[in-house]
Amino acid sequence: MTIYHGSNIKVEHPKILVNGFYKDFGYGFYCTNIELQARRWALTKRGASVISLFDYTPSEKLKKLTFEKMTEEWLDFVVDCRRGIEHDYDIVEGPMADDQIWDYVEEFVSGRISREAFWELVKFRHPTHQIVFCTAEALKTIRYERSETL
Repeated sequence: MTIYHGSNIKVEHPKILVNGFYKDFGYGFYCTNIELQARRWALTKRGASVISLFDYTPSEKLKKLTFEKMTEEWLDFVVDCRRGIEHDYDIVEGPMADDQIWDYVEEFVSGRISREAFWELVKFRHPTHQIVFCTAEALKTIRYERSETL
């Protein structure tokens, strides 16, 4: 399966970056199976806009968590990860809390909107996808193919 990573550089040798900024599924190397989404990621970076393509071969030996869609469990997991609570998964895959959705998550966490209101606000959003490789073993499941400067 081909997956994409949007950045400002060609990424031939992916790394897990721990930078103090908590993301949806914690620290790791983030990719997507939606090329347009990777292009959007790349275009938000300063400097060049580059998408790197990888071949991903799943491994049954790794601990993987998959969210097929936004659910109560997904919301709780994203909130925990954004708060810096670590997990022990090698790979996590599912929908992305983009900036707009993250604003709704913040509203929910602060108590300004209810769970029900959160779900009403996000149900009309376009589909998103992310897969994060959280461990060195997980990174072994992807192989660099090529990069494209936009």
